[in-house]
Amino acid sequence: MSFQAYLDNIQAKTGKTPADFKKLAEQKGFLTKGQLAGGVKAGEIVQWLKDDFELGHGHAMALFALFKGTKKEGDK
Repeated sequence: MSFQAYLDNIQAKTGKTPADFKKLAEQKGFLTKGQLAGGVKAGEIVQWLKDDFELGHGHAMALFALFKGTKKEGDK
């Protein structure tokens, strides 16, 4: 599955875009000015996404990669 397919599936399941998740992550303190906040670990974000949005591990990690900047929307 391509990275973009993960993002598309997340949006279909939750109704939220990657930009929506970035805003929510900022509100939770995981991101600061669009960048991953210092000391934030993948596990914290993954647990939040699993608990609040019922995402699976792979989908949660896709959002973490987006937050971290290692992947971008449109990546394969």
